[in-house]
Amino acid sequence: MNDDRTTILLVEDDQNIVDLVRSNLIARDYRVTVSKDGSDVARQFEVAPPDIVLLDLMLPGADGFGLCREIRERSSVGVIVLSARRGETDKVRALNLGADDYMTKPFGIEELLARINATLRRSRPGPAEPPESPVVVGDVEIELGARRVTKAGRLVRLTPTEFALLREFATNRGVLLTHATLLRRVWGPGYETQTEYTRVYVARLRSKLEDPGGPQLFITEPRSGYRFTPSGAAEAS
Repeated sequence: MNDDRTTILLVEDDQNIVDLVRSNLIARDYRVTVSKDGSDVARQFEVAPPDIVLLDLMLPGADGFGLCREIRERSSVGVIVLSARRGETDKVRALNLGADDYMTKPFGIEELLARINATLRRSRPGPAEPPESPVVVGDVEIELGARRVTKAGRLVRLTPTEFALLREFATNRGVLLTHATLLRRVWGPGYETQTEYTRVYVARLRSKLEDPGGPQLFITEPRSGYRFTPSGAAEAS
């Protein structure tokens, strides 16, 4: 019989945290696999590909940041970092490496569950949408229903969080979207002050969709937010 439960990979060396998180997730019908030091993460992806990864940064004999980068290179699976590191530098570094969210220890189980659900909502396809004309900006084409983005005809690989953010821009062209608005719509209620999330993820979109020295797709409005207003670029009608 197939096990179609949501699979969560917990990469954590603290047994107390492992026991707490695993027992609460299993009680809510999640399937939980555990890696104590991160050395078998590649095998875990082959044996039981996770739907989401909970990743500690401070692992014995492993670089949690490097592991975050490896996971992101391997998959677009949701990654939530669980770390005792509270500095903004560490949070920004993890987000730059592709983490979708960052929680500092100690944390409450209800908050963790809420963040898992929010990440899963972004990473899982929603109900089928009727076909519609793609959003075309310069050489970038965004197919919202298919969750597909190309640049100069080449497929651009976006994580679910990157695509969720791009969707907000593509469906609100020319509109000023504040940091708080983007955070609430993409990450969820309670994130409105986490402006480092929008800064990092807009930078990630720029690196993938804009050309160095070319027209900007994402216009920064100082102390406010961003507009998706390409200068002089052709758009689909």
